[in-house]
Amino acid sequence: MICERIELKNNFDFLGNNGKNPTLDIYLPYNMVEMNRQNKKRPCLVVLPGGGYGGCSEREAEPIALHFLPEGFNVFVLTYSVAPHRFPSQITEVAAAMELIYANAEKWNCDTNKIAVMGFSAGGHLAAHYSTMYDCKEVREAFPNSKRPDASVLCYPVITSDFTTTHQGSFINLSGHETLTPEEAEYYSCEKQVKATTPPAFLWHTAEDGCVPVVNSILYAKALAEHKIPFELHIYPYGGHGLSTSDKHTVDDVTDIVKYNSQWLDSLKKWFSIIF
Repeated sequence: MICERIELKNNFDFLGNNGKNPTLDIYLPYNMVEMNRQNKKRPCLVVLPGGGYGGCSEREAEPIALHFLPEGFNVFVLTYSVAPHRFPSQITEVAAAMELIYANAEKWNCDTNKIAVMGFSAGGHLAAHYSTMYDCKEVREAFPNSKRPDASVLCYPVITSDFTTTHQGSFINLSGHETLTPEEAEYYSCEKQVKATTPPAFLWHTAEDGCVPVVNSILYAKALAEHKIPFELHIYPYGGHGLSTSDKHTVDDVTDIVKYNSQWLDSLKKWFSIIF
């Protein structure tokens, strides 16, 4: 397996402005020549950890990569810029990761028709935001041919900027101020940016999430339904925020409730089998 960290500024120098240093960790299984698989193309998963746009969680990074490598994925974990760096730094860095995958598709055995973005919490906002706004003016200024993902996986995502149901800290870190303008509120609310080209989505959340209310996932699913975009939504009755793989690798106290929520992983694998 190839495991390597790429500093994005070494490929796109403007991504190093103002002290930023986003990185992309790549996990690439070798294709087995003895089984005549040397030219096999693999689906790709771009992982965006959570952290309220104030950090990038380790629990939602490498453990996710190690889980999906055996499922036949090339995995790319993006450690994106966080506060004090603001929008559009983060969404542009996702576009940069997509550009690298496309540019190295032959070398890395990537199937560019099967690229999913997977985000957790604020990383879920970033995944949904990129899925709906990969072609927005800020991204297209940096990457005129920015690439659409083929699917999104949103794990207890921050979706809306509506102050009654949002995770306010994420939007303070994203925008740099506490009160969003009406234009910003619209622009940052992913459920309001869904359109015909938005890719299919898999979402999961817990009903009692006290950090990012479950209505965030419901709002995005509702918007997808209104645009007739395929999605799968799982809402588990109990459990807190940030459960990641819901096992001993990412949770200290693995209760029966935590184990129950780990079903999302098997459900996602089945979903990928019909989407990809």
